[in-house]
Amino acid sequence: GNRPSHEGAAEYLDKSITICRRAGFLKIKLRGDTDFTQTAYLDDWDDQGDVTFVFGIDAMPNLYKKAENMPKTAWKQLRRRSRQEVKTRPRARPTNVKEQVVKEREFTNVRLVKEYVAEFKYSPALCKKTYRVVVVRKDLEVTQGQKKLFDDSKCFFYITNDWEVSAEEIVFDANDRCNQENLIGQHKSGVRSLTAPVDSLLSHWAYMVMAGLAWSMKAWSALLLPEAGHWKERRRTEKQTLLRMDFVTFRNAMINMPAQIVRRGRRIVVRLLSWNRWQPVFFRLLDQLRLPLRC
Repeated sequence: GNRPSHEGAAEYLDKSITICRRAGFLKIKLRGDTDFTQTAYLDDWDDQGDVTFVFGIDAMPNLYKKAENMPKTAWKQLRRRSRQEVKTRPRARPTNVKEQVVKEREFTNVRLVKEYVAEFKYSPALCKKTYRVVVVRKDLEVTQGQKKLFDDSKCFFYITNDWEVSAEEIVFDANDRCNQENLIGQHKSGVRSLTAPVDSLLSHWAYMVMAGLAWSMKAWSALLLPEAGHWKERRRTEKQTLLRMDFVTFRNAMINMPAQIVRRGRRIVVRLLSWNRWQPVFFRLLDQLRLPLRC
């Protein structure tokens, strides 16, 4: 039957630490959401010296009380990193059509106003040591149509044994974990490598590895695309879009292309019977694959 996602997580994290040490890594970082916090094991991981962790922790009443009792001077505004570097000048933001529809139809809308970050020391009930808790407070504005209903706020907590980096970097580091969750989601619903209709655990592993090659092929298809040339900026954007693309979209854009195979003497001609916006990228990748690949 279905089991909790965090069941046995600590055991597998310990195995992962062993594998990383065997591979020669000198520093190991563990990250996870609130289900993976496993406070009973934090002291052991901290005692090992080469292991740091950043886990989400449930917003329990005692943590909320600590956050509410902190002085105003302890809070700093959290400024998110820009997703990409602007090399020319910032463009005007496009009109938010979704926001307009929400107002016109008078739906309830929760809008983020500002984010603040602070930190305090905390010892969980199952721990003997004291750890660093970084809290993010999101100030929210709840509206309905053109009318403002009320202000609200939510807090998110992260526990870590890293005392060196800033509180902002702890938050960004914890948020970057979501990229790995997206990868797991792609393996589950995209290439379906986690849905293995086979017998034993060994055959499940083999199936997962084989199906995972499809995702690796998508990533390498993007990484092999050249950026040089007259359309350098556009090609770089296409490359990054292809690299971040989910597998279903990639399959429809680059694989499921209807074609006619024509045999002519000593030649085989492939005629594409439809067009999509990714075909120029497909042909550029084809030209790149014709070249000898050198490591």
